[in-house]
Amino acid sequence: MQLDSEQQQGVLILKPSGRLDSNTAQQFEKDLLAQLDNNPQVVLDLAGLDYVSSAGLRVLLIAAKQVKQKAGSLALCALQDSIRQVFEISGFLSILTVCDSREEALSKVAN
Repeated sequence: MQLDSEQQQGVLILKPSGRLDSNTAQQFEKDLLAQLDNNPQVVLDLAGLDYVSSAGLRVLLIAAKQVKQKAGSLALCALQDSIRQVFEISGFLSILTVCDSREEALSKVAN
């Protein structure tokens, strides 16, 4: 799993790629939470994510809670169909902000 980042319109854009499963979730959580410390406005671009397990979903919930505690905003975007199905089945589509495009996600979280 790889986690790339960039800034756009004052928003931190994080782009995980690969598999987010029990083997990678712990390191992903550490890296993600470190990035969120100083950046409460976040877009997670999941276009490069091939697979997500329950361990990965847990990390995303932790990140959403941390962003909320900092009075920030978090939006996810560009989910592949298989990832979207996991989010739908788990109920995450109703508890997280999920957008089709990065532009839409940026407009949701930008100040």
